[in-house]
Amino acid sequence: MDQEELLALLKESGEDYLSGEELSCRLGITRAAVWKAVEALRREGYQVDSLTRRGYRLSAGPDLLRPGELAGGLKGCLLGRELVCLPEVDSTNNEVKRRALAGAAEGLAVLAGRQTGGRGRRGRTFLSPAGGLYLSVLLRPPLEPARAVDLTAWAAVAVCDGVEEACGVRPRIKWPNDILLSGRKLCGILTEMEVEGETGALQYVVLGVGTNVDLDPDTLPPEVAGAATSLAREGLSVRRSGLAVCQLRALDRMYRAFLAGEREEWLARYRAGCATIGRPAVLLRRGGREEVFPEGVDDRFSLVVRHPDGRREAVSSGEVSVRGLLGYAGE
Repeated sequence: MDQEELLALLKESGEDYLSGEELSCRLGITRAAVWKAVEALRREGYQVDSLTRRGYRLSAGPDLLRPGELAGGLKGCLLGRELVCLPEVDSTNNEVKRRALAGAAEGLAVLAGRQTGGRGRRGRTFLSPAGGLYLSVLLRPPLEPARAVDLTAWAAVAVCDGVEEACGVRPRIKWPNDILLSGRKLCGILTEMEVEGETGALQYVVLGVGTNVDLDPDTLPPEVAGAATSLAREGLSVRRSGLAVCQLRALDRMYRAFLAGEREEWLARYRAGCATIGRPAVLLRRGGREEVFPEGVDDRFSLVVRHPDGRREAVSSGEVSVRGLLGYAGE
């Protein structure tokens, strides 16, 4: 772990040099071990400057998902206090669930650059090739399961916050859980929970976010390529490691607000960011499809729609295909 801790210290110091003696003391290793860790970073593509009597400074490096790249930006955060970074995994949600069952503490974050078995809502496949950022966090809120259901909507606002912090542009929300940029899908959110069978007590919640960073949507299957976008496609350049820090910080702020009961503020922010409201749409449910007009979001984050006969309904499940928005639902 010396190498990750060294990287975190160098990133945290910015333009300032850190002496070999200071690094040795802070890491609890010899100066020879510091030098070996620096050389290992250089072999991985990091540019570490060194000056006699001044020490070491990180001036450039590859865009890698690794604890040393992220830890410094997550100081004081609950989410991300334990980081697991993988080049590839079946699903970051699955990996968090496996670790949760083994007793992992709240705040664990698993990140990957590619998923081989990503999932979306209703068990659909979530295409997760290289070029994305896939992250999941472990939450253990002391709440009834019914209250935890709202976390998906809260997370949608937080993901928009994270993208805005990293890139300077704010996406929109397609009810209930798609994040859009230029009317196309940029991010998907999947929340899963485990409930104790006998007591009905909430054991844990896994909150997963998949973001298209430098993915080329044209490489996706034709049925989804036209509905997807990426930060690179929108002309936005960002390091995945930087975006990960921004998203985890935003999710951390959201979770603290959620536990503190700051519902009205986040409900208002969800409503303000929801691109579904005020556009003709098609409601897709098991009973078929129907033209509706979304009028708002109620206090339970359900979509309030007006049917052709004038009847109003609060929809808490189903798919809504919105005219003028190409982001596809449920992925």
